[in-house]
Amino acid sequence: MTSAESVADVGLLSPVQAGSAVEELTGDAAYLRAMLDAEVALTRAQATLGLAPGSAADAVAAAAGPPGRFDARDLALRSRSGGNPVIPLVTDLRAAVRERDPEAAAYVHRGATSQDVLDTATMLVASRALEPVLDDLVRVGVALGRLAAEHRDTAMPGRTLTQHAVPTTFGLKAAGWRALVLDAHDRVAAARSALPAQLGGAAGTLAAFAEAADGPSPAEDGPDPGVRLLAAYAAGLGLAEPALPWHVLRTPVADLGGALAFAAGALGKLAADVLVLSRTEIGEVSEGGGGESSAMPHKANPARATLIAGAARRVPALAAILYGSLVAEDERPAGAWHAEWQTLRDALRAVGGAAATAADLAEGLRVHPGRMRDNLDATHGLITTERLASAYAPLVGRAEAREAVTRAGERAVREGTGLYASLLAEPVLAEPVLTGLLPGERLRALVDPTGYPGSAGPLVDRALDRRPGGPPPA
Repeated sequence: MTSAESVADVGLLSPVQAGSAVEELTGDAAYLRAMLDAEVALTRAQATLGLAPGSAADAVAAAAGPPGRFDARDLALRSRSGGNPVIPLVTDLRAAVRERDPEAAAYVHRGATSQDVLDTATMLVASRALEPVLDDLVRVGVALGRLAAEHRDTAMPGRTLTQHAVPTTFGLKAAGWRALVLDAHDRVAAARSALPAQLGGAAGTLAAFAEAADGPSPAEDGPDPGVRLLAAYAAGLGLAEPALPWHVLRTPVADLGGALAFAAGALGKLAADVLVLSRTEIGEVSEGGGGESSAMPHKANPARATLIAGAARRVPALAAILYGSLVAEDERPAGAWHAEWQTLRDALRAVGGAAATAADLAEGLRVHPGRMRDNLDATHGLITTERLASAYAPLVGRAEAREAVTRAGERAVREGTGLYASLLAEPVLAEPVLTGLLPGERLRALVDPTGYPGSAGPLVDRALDRRPGGPPPA
C-alpha cells in the first residue's frame, strides 16, 4: 500500500456517499480537472480579446489535457508551503506548456491569483456535481407522487408530540414529503444556475488584465478590458458572470451551503418518518430489502433511512461553517476561504449520497394499510373524540359534550370496550341517540376513524398539481 493509498478517503465512514455519482464528481481528480479547465478558459478568454495569442491558448489546452500528467497527491504535499494547490499546479502547468511552446508559458495564469482559479474550479465542481443531485431529487418526487396518488385515501393515525391525534391519510403524508423535496429541488436548481466564475486578480481590481490590453484607453474603446475579460471567461466556462469579483463576498458559497442544508433537511424529514413508521410496534411502512444486522438474523433494519438521517444531521453544521466564512477580512482572507474547501465538498457529497439513497428508498417503499388500520383502532376509537365532541356540541352543549366524550373515552380504555358502547353508557350522550336527534348509524359512522380524513384527499390532489421548477399550489 502506497502512502497516498493509506490516507485516501474512500468512503469507509460515509457509506451514504460511497459509490454515488457525486462522490466521483467531487474527488481530488475532479477538482484537479476543474482547476485545469479554469486555467485553459482564462487563456482562451484572453486570446479571444487579443490579450494573448491563439497559439498560447492552444498550447495551454494541450498541456492541460492528458490525464495523469499532474499528480494530485504531489500537489497536495507541495501546497503546504503556499497554502493552496493552485500554486504548485501553475508551476507544473507552466513547465508542461514550456515544453510545447516556450513563448506560450508566459500566458499561463497571466494576471490571475490562486483564489481566482480555485474558486472558479469549485463552482465548476459544484455545478457538475449538482446535476445528478437534481436528477435524483426529481426521482424522489416522482416516486412520492405515485405513493401519494395511490394512497390518497388510505387512512392512518396522525401523530402529534408522539401521540395519536386525529386520522390522516398516507397520501397526505407522502404529498408533504414530496412538497419538501420539490422545494429542495428548486432551491438547489436556483443556487446552481447562479454559480459564478471568479476573476479579480491580486486584490479584486482586474488591474493586471487592464494593463495587458493594448490600444486605445477604455474611455475611447467601450467597455473596460478587465470587465470584458470577466464576461468572456464566465461564458467560456458556462458559469454566471459576477457583478464583482467575490474573493471576500462569499454569497455564492453561502447560498449554495444554505440550499444544500435545506435539501438535506427535506430528505431527512422523509427519513425520520420512515424510521418511526417502520418500528416493529408500528409497522406501517418498510423499506424494500431492509438492511441486515450483524448480530440478529431476524432484523431488517431501515438502512437507507438511517443513512439519510445521518447526512441530514451533518449538513446544517457544514453550512454553518460556510456562513461563517462570510466574515472575511480585507480583499482576500486568511482562513475563511480555506475553511470552505473541504466543508463544501463534504456537504455536496452528503447531499448527493442522501438524494440517491432517498430515490431508492422512495421507489422501493412498502406501505402496509392493514397495520395502519390496526393502529387506528389501537386507542379503542379515541382518535375520533375531536369529531364526536363537535357532533354532540349543538345537541348537549360544547362543555358538556367535551366532558362526557372524555369520560366515555377513559371508560373505553379502562374497560376495554368499544367507544360506541362507552358513549351510550353516558346518559347525556345516549339521550340524543334514543330520541333520534343523533341516529345510531350516524354515531357508528362518527366513531369510524376512516371516515374523518378532513380535506386530506383534495389537499393531495392540489399538491400533486405541482411539478419540479413550478410554483407551489396557490
